[in-house]
Amino acid sequence: MPIDNDYFKNRQQQNKGSNNQSNNNNSGGGGGYEPPFQPPEMFKNFNKQSGFIYAIIIIVIALFMTKPYVIINSGEVGIKVTTGKYETDPLQPGFHLFIPVVQKVITVDTKVRLINYMSVEKMSGFDSGIKVNPAINILDARGLPVSIELTVQYKLLPSGAPMTIATWGLSWEDKIVNPVVRNIVRNVVGEFNAEQLPTKRNEIAVLIENGIRTQIEALEGKPVSIESVQLREIVLPTKIKEQIERVQIANQESERVKYEVLRAKQEAEKKAALAKGEADKNRIESQGRADAVTIEANAQAKANKLIANSLTPNLLKMQQIEVQGKFNEALRVNKDAKIFLTPGGSTPNIWVDTKNKERDSSIR
Repeated sequence: MPIDNDYFKNRQQQNKGSNNQSNNNNSGGGGGYEPPFQPPEMFKNFNKQSGFIYAIIIIVIALFMTKPYVIINSGEVGIKVTTGKYETDPLQPGFHLFIPVVQKVITVDTKVRLINYMSVEKMSGFDSGIKVNPAINILDARGLPVSIELTVQYKLLPSGAPMTIATWGLSWEDKIVNPVVRNIVRNVVGEFNAEQLPTKRNEIAVLIENGIRTQIEALEGKPVSIESVQLREIVLPTKIKEQIERVQIANQESERVKYEVLRAKQEAEKKAALAKGEADKNRIESQGRADAVTIEANAQAKANKLIANSLTPNLLKMQQIEVQGKFNEALRVNKDAKIFLTPGGSTPNIWVDTKNKERDSSIR
């Protein structure tokens, strides 16, 4: 147990008083002098060290109890609140100090979050770490019930987090994202008939995403960023689904008939093309043969014309002399030879009696 320093001081003062009284008595009575009590030097140093250690221990306990610091992790920002007032500049990831009692720091998540809108039957088996809301029930343009399931990815923007939390509170996503998503989905899908929804799925998905993104990002300070909106399923009434299936079957049958008609038409066109090709081939071959005959006839006519032009009177007279010589020769060999003239002919023809083969052969 440490020695109390005040105790020694009081004892010293008492000893001084008693000593003074003793001195007075001794001066009057002749008694001896007793010096005051002094503590050892080691006790004096020990008292100073223990006081310093006590101070350190008290400070450490105070820090442990009040915890005037906070560590912000990546994907988070801190919001410092001083006497109930939110500071506009967010605390970035790292180590930060604050004044206990007077100040506090609220840590908010700025990573991408998901809201899944799905039917109650699917909720039980879904990841509990992701926010799940009931599917959005809508009436189509004719008042038929339709259910829409979709997933929305979004995140709180770090720069405007203090203002967002100050305005909307820590449940900001239930006040900003969820109402806008449901409102936009109802407005978009309500413009279509239930039968049109499956065929216009892509168009509807684009309209929903653009509507949600535009309306949320138009809020003052742009508190939230919409990363994506995925239309997962359109749940239709049973009668509508059966009707759509019948229409699809009829359309498939119609497409099949159209395909067969087109195929038959193509086959007919193919055969017609082949027939036309064969006819063109025969026509070309006939034309070729006719052209060949024409060319040959023209050549023959040209040759005859050349021959006719070459028959001069002197040439004809020479041929007549040659024929006359043959005629005289035939008469000498065959006394029965007959001579007759062809009408219009310039050269007489000889008819030889061929019963006498020796004379006939001599004429040839």
